[in-house]
Amino acid sequence: MLPYRSYLKNSTFKFISIALLGFLLSFCFVSNPASALLDNDKTAPVVVDGNKLFRLAGSENLEPKERAKKVNRELEKFIQSEEAPRVEIETKDRSPVITINGKDLFTVTNNDTVPPYNADRKAQANFWRQEITRAINAARRERSASFIRYASIVSTVIVVLGAVCHKLLGGLWQIARNRLTPLLGSNQSTDDESSNGKNDEEQYKTFNFLLKSTLILVRTALWVGIILYISNLFPLTRRWSFNITNQILYSLTAKILPFGGKSSSVIEILILACLFCGLFIVAGAATNILRSRVLRLLRISRGAQEAAAVVFKYLIIAIGGIILLQIWGVDLSSLAILASALGVGIGFGFQDIAKNFGSGIVLIFERPIQVGDFIKVGDHTGTVEQIGARSVTIRTLDRVSIIVPNSRFLESEVINWSHGNPISRIHLPVGVSYSSNVYLVKTALLEAAAKHSEVLKVPQPQVFFKGFGDSSLNFELLVWIDRPPSQEYIKSDLNFYVEAALERHKIEIPFPQTDVHIRSGELPIQISPEVEQLLRCSLNMNNGNSTRNDRDSGY
Repeated sequence: MLPYRSYLKNSTFKFISIALLGFLLSFCFVSNPASALLDNDKTAPVVVDGNKLFRLAGSENLEPKERAKKVNRELEKFIQSEEAPRVEIETKDRSPVITINGKDLFTVTNNDTVPPYNADRKAQANFWRQEITRAINAARRERSASFIRYASIVSTVIVVLGAVCHKLLGGLWQIARNRLTPLLGSNQSTDDESSNGKNDEEQYKTFNFLLKSTLILVRTALWVGIILYISNLFPLTRRWSFNITNQILYSLTAKILPFGGKSSSVIEILILACLFCGLFIVAGAATNILRSRVLRLLRISRGAQEAAAVVFKYLIIAIGGIILLQIWGVDLSSLAILASALGVGIGFGFQDIAKNFGSGIVLIFERPIQVGDFIKVGDHTGTVEQIGARSVTIRTLDRVSIIVPNSRFLESEVINWSHGNPISRIHLPVGVSYSSNVYLVKTALLEAAAKHSEVLKVPQPQVFFKGFGDSSLNFELLVWIDRPPSQEYIKSDLNFYVEAALERHKIEIPFPQTDVHIRSGELPIQISPEVEQLLRCSLNMNNGNSTRNDRDSGY
């Protein structure tokens, strides 16, 4: 494989995962996640047709929201009228008052001033007067028929362009997938392919999922942007958009969820959930790096590598989760009651899950089975592909994945042909006719065993004379192999070789026979003369056939 392709194949997704978590962490710790979205409760916005002009603080008699709502209502009434706007500033009780056509709108207080007009209420009032005048003129202009026609034409053009961009994004995504997918291809040998094929398939699925997710996100962002732009063209839809956005932001930022001894907002919980998702991604990436770059160099067994990787992954998740909760300000001691309730729930409602999880820990540390072992549990036979926290994945000889709960491996008998030593013995029963030479049979069976390349020379193959059957002399050929997953193929090949060896040495393989002899004489019961005559005829015919067969066979 080319160097840059190998680098892309092994490292791209790991770097993406680490970069994602780094972005989330920096977003969390550099700025307060809630402060960016929460409106200041000490002020409320003055809005004209969904356009926020400025914010007002509370007065002696009114809260900020009540005061701003009163100003918004007066501005809406004036916009609906046909009077020419005359916004002025008057001084009353040494305070600047903004008026519209001689009617007081609101008084500018010291709490209303913002930089760069700190403590200069008159300059602040003059700036707001200009903003109110501009907003009223713009609102009246946007209600004209000519502007509505113009906005409708612009909206139609934007929708058409959005549909074209939507189609082009699909084409660009297809081109990107066709050009980047070959970079994940493998030019490895057959031996390497068998061990890394599953990892290649998972990386391809992850890469394809990443591209599809990117396409969906880009298309969604495109149409959301188009909808927001079009809604901002018309006064009514802009007002709806502003109200809906405020309601959504308030729902997301209101501290209504008790979590960890304090109240948290929905957006804070979502950011914390994203951080935990990033933690899981980084834990998986770090585990893959440990497995592929460190554990392989130690030349330990595949099962030991998998056990160390699983322990390392869960250790990172546990430590990282505690750190995230502590930095987020969650008092872990307040979660003790939750942990106790969860323990009781696990004990009663999730006892099977708890049992399988505990069994998984035993399997990882005790290692009665390991990844790569060829085992038989119940009616399932195959190779262990993965040992998880709840179940074990077995790949059968039919290339079918069987998910077996961990508790099955501790509660029932498990045959593990690879445990300790992969060398195992195959039993092959053979039956020959009574007329065969038993020593010739032994020679033929050993010849068949020696002919197969997978049969080990040491220990040597053996032939046991098991006994005398109803129709045959029973032998058993025992051979040793070091590849347990191939035992079915080896048995089939040996059956072919044994049949050929017996045919070569003229040794007959019998089939079960049953002889029925009917003797003549007085029957113990009385029967009718017709039945007696029929039985005698049948007996004579059988005796004649037996005599003829003996004469033909030479006896």
